[in-house]
Amino acid sequence: MILGNRLREQVPASPFQRTTLDDLFRRAVERRAETTALVDPPDRESFTDGTPKRLTYAEADRVVSAIAARLKSLGLKTDAIVALQLANTAECVLALLAILRAGMIAVPLPLLWRQIEAVQALNRIGARALITSRRIGPDDHGELAMHIAAETFTIRFLCAFGEAHIDGVVGLDDVFAGAPADEPPVERIGNPADHVAVVTFEIAPDGLVPVARSHAELIAGGLAVVLEGRIGRDARLLGALATSSFAGLATTLVPWLLAGGALTLHQPFDGATFAAQCEDGCDAAILPGSLLPRLLEAGLIGGNAGPRTVLAVWRAPERIAGSASWPAGESALVDVPTFGEIGLLAKRRAADGKPAGIMPGPIAAPRSEGSGLVLVDVARSAAGTIMLSGAMVPHDPFPPGVERSGAARLAVGEDGFVDTGYACRLERGRGTLTVDAPPPGIISIGGYRFVLKPLQDFIAGLADGSTLAALPDGLAGHRLAGVATDRNAVRRVLAEQGANPLVVSAFRERRGSRASAA
Repeated sequence: MILGNRLREQVPASPFQRTTLDDLFRRAVERRAETTALVDPPDRESFTDGTPKRLTYAEADRVVSAIAARLKSLGLKTDAIVALQLANTAECVLALLAILRAGMIAVPLPLLWRQIEAVQALNRIGARALITSRRIGPDDHGELAMHIAAETFTIRFLCAFGEAHIDGVVGLDDVFAGAPADEPPVERIGNPADHVAVVTFEIAPDGLVPVARSHAELIAGGLAVVLEGRIGRDARLLGALATSSFAGLATTLVPWLLAGGALTLHQPFDGATFAAQCEDGCDAAILPGSLLPRLLEAGLIGGNAGPRTVLAVWRAPERIAGSASWPAGESALVDVPTFGEIGLLAKRRAADGKPAGIMPGPIAAPRSEGSGLVLVDVARSAAGTIMLSGAMVPHDPFPPGVERSGAARLAVGEDGFVDTGYACRLERGRGTLTVDAPPPGIISIGGYRFVLKPLQDFIAGLADGSTLAALPDGLAGHRLAGVATDRNAVRRVLAEQGANPLVVSAFRERRGSRASAA
């Protein structure tokens, strides 16, 4: 599926605009078949089924082809939309690559999403299948997937990894022991890299907005991170970000495919596990920016400790300016501010260890003035907000025809810029931009973002006197505090209706206080 008018455009000049993610993976398989490709978290059994896996490129390739063949055997066609909700394990990476190898569109869902959010999102885009695990943490995601499918009328198939299976759910564990399956590349009209690869969801004041990205757009985002992070060929990466967002894909999955090295996964967050994984071998670690103070204090990163390069992903870019200085030493820090699902930037800190402002204008690859592919272009709107354009930024609303439905959709200006809604100020004398605040009404708790007002209205209707507030939090960005005459009753109703666990736990009992916080 190619969106917009790109099918009629001329052949792009950059080779990265003609390469798919599966092309990158196949090249790595050919070059490094018997070397390590994927490594599971060593504490995997504490949060999901199965023992930790360590796969070579050849082994990973066989599993990817086996999953792709299984999806096709179910009758799913090219460009079918396949959602997945998995922990940060090898299965998550392999399933996503398999969906792409089968010529389908992957929709990674945040782990914190429950029935309400998932049903709303998947009905919007007409998902045909859902892949999950039986157990993720304390929750039975197999049962959750059944409830989601029951309310998502287009879903026809449920697939799951895990030890126990439910009737009607297609088990996938056998793909690791099955016979090799050769899945040739899917034939595509036009430029294969222009076809939609992944759909994620932006949180906007008027609701969920599906954001579709092509292979070329994803690779452009990853290339910006690789260049600023100076991630070399065969680099060993440690990823502690889920791949359920553009930020996770562009900082973890795509750099791994571009480098062709090893990717070690970390289910956030355990300090002892992280230290052990660094000892096992790590050239660059991808971490949430909010964790930097704690990891610096613990001596796990910074100076001469930990990986040589840390990529700090800031889902709340307004917090970078007030972050601590990076200590001098052999290790380097690259700040990666993300602007929802619209785009990201990457900036290596200088010798003084202080964060740098955002320089307006284009960032190209290769970095020669007046030439190269513009990965991202930064501008300030008349309203004082950050606007982005360039090769990594989505160009068209999704699904096709959404502009005729009146539903919330991606708004792209005639000049190709998308307004992120993040307020910024111009630093006089330096010419740089500093992000001041997120889009109004949007609350962020770690990687989970949502619009507060509709949720407050919904909770107010559950019981007299029930309210919900978002309070500032130094680590997570915000925390939720709920007040109700009967907190247990409100929690029970929220859980029954499939509300997010952060919202449910906001109403837990607290001694000596009428409010409880998540």
